[in-house]
Amino acid sequence: MIGEEGMQDSKKLTVMVSSTVYGIEELLDRIYTLLTMFGYEVWISHKGTVPVFSNRSAFENCIAAVDNCDLFLGLITPHYGSGKDGDGPSITHLELKRAIELNKPRWLLVHDHVVFARQLLNYIGHKGEAGRGRLTLEKNRIMDDLRVIDMYEEAILSGKPLRDRQGNWVQMYRSDDDAALFATAQFSRYQEVEAFVKENFGDSANVSRAIQDRRRRS
Repeated sequence: MIGEEGMQDSKKLTVMVSSTVYGIEELLDRIYTLLTMFGYEVWISHKGTVPVFSNRSAFENCIAAVDNCDLFLGLITPHYGSGKDGDGPSITHLELKRAIELNKPRWLLVHDHVVFARQLLNYIGHKGEAGRGRLTLEKNRIMDDLRVIDMYEEAILSGKPLRDRQGNWVQMYRSDDDAALFATAQFSRYQEVEAFVKENFGDSANVSRAIQDRRRRS
Protein backbone atom coordinates (compact mmCIF):
# COMPACT_ATOMS: atom_id res chain seq x y z
CA MET A 1 0.00 0.00 0.00
CA ILE A 2 1.35 3.43 -0.90
CA GLY A 3 1.88 6.14 1.68
CA GLU A 4 0.65 9.70 1.58
CA GLU A 5 3.87 10.95 0.00
CA GLY A 6 3.42 8.43 -2.79
CA MET A 7 -0.11 9.64 -3.31
CA GLN A 8 1.08 13.22 -3.71
CA ASP A 9 4.01 12.29 -6.00
CA SER A 10 1.95 10.27 -8.47
CA LYS A 11 3.14 10.85 -12.03
CA LYS A 12 -0.39 11.17 -13.34
CA LEU A 13 -2.80 13.87 -12.27
CA THR A 14 -5.28 12.35 -9.86
CA VAL A 15 -9.00 13.12 -10.16
CA MET A 16 -11.23 12.54 -7.16
CA VAL A 17 -14.78 11.79 -8.33
CA SER A 18 -17.18 12.60 -5.50
CA SER A 19 -20.80 11.49 -5.71
CA THR A 20 -23.46 9.31 -4.28
CA VAL A 21 -23.76 5.99 -6.10
CA TYR A 22 -27.48 5.24 -5.95
CA GLY A 23 -29.09 5.31 -9.38
CA ILE A 24 -26.04 6.58 -11.29
CA GLU A 25 -23.81 3.52 -11.34
CA GLU A 26 -23.65 3.43 -15.14
CA LEU A 27 -22.76 7.13 -15.30
CA LEU A 28 -19.94 6.69 -12.78
CA ASP A 29 -18.60 3.73 -14.77
CA ARG A 30 -18.67 5.89 -17.88
CA ILE A 31 -16.90 8.82 -16.25
CA TYR A 32 -14.25 6.50 -14.81
CA THR A 33 -13.59 5.01 -18.24
CA LEU A 34 -13.38 8.44 -19.88
CA LEU A 35 -11.01 9.95 -17.32
CA THR A 36 -8.78 6.89 -17.35
CA MET A 37 -8.67 6.98 -21.14
CA PHE A 38 -7.63 10.64 -21.02
CA GLY A 39 -4.62 9.71 -18.87
CA TYR A 40 -5.69 10.50 -15.31
CA GLU A 41 -5.49 8.38 -12.19
CA VAL A 42 -9.09 8.27 -11.00
CA TRP A 43 -10.10 7.94 -7.36
CA ILE A 44 -13.71 6.90 -7.08
CA SER A 45 -15.25 4.85 -4.28
CA HIS A 46 -17.69 3.13 -6.65
CA LYS A 47 -14.76 1.45 -8.41
CA GLY A 48 -12.73 0.85 -5.25
CA THR A 49 -9.83 3.06 -6.37
CA VAL A 50 -9.80 5.54 -3.46
CA PRO A 51 -6.61 4.97 -1.42
CA VAL A 52 -7.67 3.22 1.80
CA PHE A 53 -5.66 3.00 5.00
CA SER A 54 -6.72 0.49 7.64
CA ASN A 55 -6.01 2.85 10.54
CA ARG A 56 -8.63 5.35 9.30
CA SER A 57 -12.41 5.40 9.16
CA ALA A 58 -14.23 5.52 5.82
CA PHE A 59 -14.87 9.21 6.44
CA GLU A 60 -11.18 9.89 7.13
CA ASN A 61 -10.09 8.01 4.01
CA CYS A 62 -12.50 10.02 1.84
CA ILE A 63 -11.40 13.36 3.27
CA ALA A 64 -7.74 12.37 2.87
CA ALA A 65 -8.45 11.59 -0.78
CA VAL A 66 -9.84 15.10 -1.25
CA ASP A 67 -6.76 16.52 0.49
CA ASN A 68 -4.35 14.60 -1.73
CA CYS A 69 -6.03 14.61 -5.14
CA ASP A 70 -4.99 17.08 -7.83
CA LEU A 71 -8.46 17.66 -9.28
CA PHE A 72 -11.97 17.32 -7.86
CA LEU A 73 -14.98 16.32 -9.94
CA GLY A 74 -18.21 16.45 -7.92
CA LEU A 75 -21.70 15.33 -8.90
CA ILE A 76 -24.64 16.74 -6.95
CA THR A 77 -27.60 14.42 -7.49
CA PRO A 78 -31.12 14.29 -6.01
CA HIS A 79 -29.83 11.67 -3.55
CA TYR A 80 -27.92 12.96 -0.56
CA GLY A 81 -25.89 9.86 0.15
CA SER A 82 -24.98 7.64 3.06
CA GLY A 83 -22.22 7.81 5.61
CA LYS A 84 -24.16 10.14 7.86
CA ASP A 85 -23.64 10.21 11.62
CA GLY A 86 -27.26 10.49 12.71
CA ASP A 87 -28.60 13.67 11.17
CA GLY A 88 -25.12 14.91 10.30
CA PRO A 89 -23.90 15.68 6.80
CA SER A 90 -23.18 12.88 4.35
CA ILE A 91 -19.65 11.96 3.33
CA THR A 92 -20.30 13.32 -0.16
CA HIS A 93 -21.38 16.66 1.32
CA LEU A 94 -18.28 16.80 3.51
CA GLU A 95 -16.06 16.00 0.54
CA LEU A 96 -17.52 18.96 -1.32
CA LYS A 97 -17.05 21.25 1.68
CA ARG A 98 -13.43 20.15 1.96
CA ALA A 99 -12.73 20.73 -1.74
CA ILE A 100 -14.14 24.27 -1.45
CA GLU A 101 -12.23 24.92 1.78
CA LEU A 102 -8.96 23.89 0.13
CA ASN A 103 -9.83 25.73 -3.08
CA LYS A 104 -9.12 22.56 -5.03
CA PRO A 105 -9.25 22.83 -8.83
CA ARG A 106 -12.82 21.63 -9.13
CA TRP A 107 -15.46 20.88 -11.70
CA LEU A 108 -19.02 20.34 -10.54
CA LEU A 109 -22.18 18.90 -12.04
CA VAL A 110 -25.71 19.24 -10.64
CA HIS A 111 -28.81 17.35 -11.68
CA ASP A 112 -31.58 19.56 -13.03
CA HIS A 113 -34.02 18.23 -10.39
CA VAL A 114 -31.89 19.90 -7.71
CA VAL A 115 -31.85 23.23 -9.56
CA PHE A 116 -35.60 23.10 -10.21
CA ALA A 117 -36.40 22.25 -6.58
CA ARG A 118 -34.31 25.19 -5.37
CA GLN A 119 -36.02 27.62 -7.72
CA LEU A 120 -39.47 26.35 -6.78
CA LEU A 121 -38.85 26.61 -3.04
CA ASN A 122 -37.39 30.09 -3.45
CA TYR A 123 -40.51 31.23 -5.31
CA ILE A 124 -42.89 29.95 -2.63
CA GLY A 125 -41.04 31.54 0.28
CA HIS A 126 -38.60 28.86 1.44
CA LYS A 127 -35.37 30.53 0.40
CA GLY A 128 -32.01 29.46 1.71
CA GLU A 129 -31.00 26.77 4.17
CA ALA A 130 -32.97 28.44 6.98
CA GLY A 131 -36.13 28.65 4.89
CA ARG A 132 -35.91 25.02 3.83
CA GLY A 133 -35.18 23.99 7.41
CA ARG A 134 -38.87 24.49 8.23
CA LEU A 135 -39.87 21.81 5.73
CA THR A 136 -40.17 18.06 6.13
CA LEU A 137 -39.60 15.97 3.02
CA GLU A 138 -41.67 12.80 2.83
CA LYS A 139 -40.06 9.67 1.42
CA ASN A 140 -40.14 9.70 -2.38
CA ARG A 141 -38.18 8.54 -5.41
CA ILE A 142 -37.33 11.99 -6.75
CA MET A 143 -35.29 13.59 -3.97
CA ASP A 144 -34.43 12.08 -0.61
CA ASP A 145 -33.00 15.06 1.29
CA LEU A 146 -33.30 18.81 0.82
CA ARG A 147 -29.67 19.19 1.81
CA VAL A 148 -28.72 18.42 -1.79
CA ILE A 149 -29.87 22.01 -2.40
CA ASP A 150 -27.52 23.16 0.36
CA MET A 151 -24.72 21.41 -1.53
CA TYR A 152 -25.64 23.22 -4.74
CA GLU A 153 -25.72 26.59 -3.02
CA GLU A 154 -22.33 25.95 -1.42
CA ALA A 155 -20.93 24.91 -4.81
CA ILE A 156 -22.09 28.13 -6.51
CA LEU A 157 -20.84 30.15 -3.51
CA SER A 158 -24.27 31.73 -3.12
CA GLY A 159 -23.32 33.24 0.23
CA LYS A 160 -20.72 35.52 -1.38
CA PRO A 161 -21.25 38.69 -3.42
CA LEU A 162 -21.18 38.02 -7.15
CA ARG A 163 -17.89 39.88 -7.57
CA ASP A 164 -16.19 37.54 -5.10
CA ARG A 165 -17.39 34.25 -6.57
CA GLN A 166 -14.47 32.44 -8.15
CA GLY A 167 -14.72 28.74 -8.87
CA ASN A 168 -18.52 28.82 -8.73
CA TRP A 169 -19.32 27.27 -12.12
CA VAL A 170 -21.71 24.34 -11.66
CA GLN A 171 -22.90 22.63 -14.83
CA MET A 172 -26.49 21.41 -14.87
CA TYR A 173 -27.14 18.03 -16.49
CA ARG A 174 -30.31 16.15 -17.36
CA SER A 175 -28.93 12.91 -18.75
CA ASP A 176 -25.86 10.72 -18.57
CA ASP A 177 -24.90 12.01 -22.00
CA ASP A 178 -24.91 15.60 -20.69
CA ALA A 179 -22.62 14.68 -17.79
CA ALA A 180 -20.28 12.63 -19.98
CA LEU A 181 -20.05 15.48 -22.49
CA PHE A 182 -19.02 17.90 -19.73
CA ALA A 183 -16.38 15.49 -18.43
CA THR A 184 -15.03 15.01 -21.95
CA ALA A 185 -14.95 18.73 -22.72
CA GLN A 186 -13.20 19.63 -19.46
CA PHE A 187 -10.73 16.76 -19.05
CA SER A 188 -9.83 15.54 -22.54
CA ARG A 189 -7.05 18.14 -22.93
CA TYR A 190 -4.73 16.62 -20.32
CA GLN A 191 -1.74 18.87 -20.94
CA GLU A 192 -3.87 22.02 -20.76
CA VAL A 193 -5.39 20.90 -17.47
CA GLU A 194 -1.95 20.06 -16.09
CA ALA A 195 -0.61 23.49 -17.07
CA PHE A 196 -3.67 25.18 -15.57
CA VAL A 197 -3.17 23.40 -12.25
CA LYS A 198 0.52 24.26 -12.09
CA GLU A 199 -0.11 27.90 -12.93
CA ASN A 200 -3.10 28.54 -10.68
CA PHE A 201 -2.93 25.94 -7.90
CA GLY A 202 0.75 25.16 -7.58
CA ASP A 203 0.68 25.66 -3.81
CA SER A 204 -2.54 23.75 -3.14
CA ALA A 205 -0.65 20.92 -1.41
CA ASN A 206 1.03 23.43 0.89
CA VAL A 207 -2.35 24.99 1.68
CA SER A 208 -3.73 21.56 2.53
CA ARG A 209 -0.84 20.78 4.85
CA ALA A 210 -1.11 24.18 6.54
CA ILE A 211 -4.81 23.62 7.27
CA GLN A 212 -4.10 20.16 8.70
CA ASP A 213 -1.27 21.50 10.89
CA ARG A 214 -3.50 24.31 12.18
CA ARG A 215 -6.26 21.83 13.06
CA ARG A 216 -3.83 19.57 14.93
CA ARG A 217 -2.65 22.52 17.02
CA SER A 218 -6.20 23.66 17.84
